[in-house]
Amino acid sequence: MTKNKKIIFSTQAYSYLKERVLKAGDFEMGEIEVKQFPDGERYQRILTNVYEKNVVLIGGTISDSDTLEIYDLAHALIKYGAKSIFIIFPYFGYSTMERAVKKGEVVTAKSRAVMFSSLPRTSQGNHFMFFDLHSEGIPHYFEGQVLINHVYCKSIVTKVALELAAPGFVMACTDAGRAKWVESLANDMGVNAAFVFKRRVSGDKTEVTSISADVEGKDVVIYDDMIRTGGSLINAAKAYKEAGANRIFTITTHGLFNNDALAKIKASGVIEKVISTDTHINSYALESDLLRVESIADLIVEELK
Repeated sequence: MTKNKKIIFSTQAYSYLKERVLKAGDFEMGEIEVKQFPDGERYQRILTNVYEKNVVLIGGTISDSDTLEIYDLAHALIKYGAKSIFIIFPYFGYSTMERAVKKGEVVTAKSRAVMFSSLPRTSQGNHFMFFDLHSEGIPHYFEGQVLINHVYCKSIVTKVALELAAPGFVMACTDAGRAKWVESLANDMGVNAAFVFKRRVSGDKTEVTSISADVEGKDVVIYDDMIRTGGSLINAAKAYKEAGANRIFTITTHGLFNNDALAKIKASGVIEKVISTDTHINSYALESDLLRVESIADLIVEELK
């Protein structure tokens, strides 16, 4: 019956993912009116009745404005009587700011977690869903009775890797920091894992010194949870190529592709194909011959069941 269906809302930037989830599952579409005042302030009005309903809100914290949009909507949905709320964060911004390295640094991942933890609680709890977080510690930053679900996109990564690369390929990463996760992927697929050793040359520059496994004559699939500018990825891909790798593919969960990253990856001439999920609006908008986008919509539907 319709009354039992979860109602799906999204922020403006993530309407594309809401549409994909609606197509993949049996949900009701939530309607929101959004306008901009002349002074730049945002007007929002929830047009769908949510009283005693289970609601889902999809929105990534891709900017400070988007973060406030999610928070404001979630607060209103709860205050208008939602029985439960599932906030889906396809991409959680500031995830690399999960600890202070220099004295005085703001640990923004922590402050954002505290902010969302402050939302009023629905009668059936507040559920937060994340995908391939940069740090395993981030869920522990949330306070109170928030229910956390950290979803791994392993099924997407393994499906694409097995589809693109020749048998006997090597699953690789850009540095030792992601080695444990990549090794887990490799074990699941019955292939070898590899990572590169890097040396810091200056404050923002590193160079590859060696790699950990034999890649000669083999396809290499590089996985990284996030691609921003692509610098580390290109350096690692060149190192694998110089070590005799055949074709090189790249899979990422969060494709930000800042500062013309895709153009730089293409210009490097060492990467055959980039595959990203649609957790970030940039990957959704930049799909091309080089970039193939896989949706997390089915994962969301599965988790919401």
